[in-house]
Amino acid sequence: MDLRSELNTKLKKAMKDRDQVTVSTIRLVMAAIKEKDILMRTQGESDKATDQDILSMLQSMIKQREESSKTYREGAREDLAQREEDEIQVIKGFLPEQLSDDDLDQIISQLIQEVGAKDIKDMGKVMSELKQKYAGQLDMSKASSVVKNALTN
Repeated sequence: MDLRSELNTKLKKAMKDRDQVTVSTIRLVMAAIKEKDILMRTQGESDKATDQDILSMLQSMIKQREESSKTYREGAREDLAQREEDEIQVIKGFLPEQLSDDDLDQIISQLIQEVGAKDIKDMGKVMSELKQKYAGQLDMSKASSVVKNALTN
């Protein structure tokens, strides 16, 4: 089942269960997907976003909510911070299982050999392969630091 179908199915279930947080979060995700589709069409790339594009977008949405939650906590707005964290849990439900640190290290070592990366100038090649093959399964900023570390040593 593709992500769009999964989102629609979960939206219907959440509506039946009267789960307002899940309903509103999925609607936000679906609106973001439509926005991405429109952007891609206007740029002449494709008719609609792929699952890989959607997974990357979901990870960005999680990052935004983590930052917002932190800001709300610093401002003593516990209720708003909790709302952001609830949304994070809903969004994470659509991501594939995340790679462990050990798996990430192994994959990066393997990709460095595959693309023939020798130094930091080749970091883009490795990151591109990571994003293409493992979208939604890892934190790209964390992966970036691991790749950078591997290529500078």
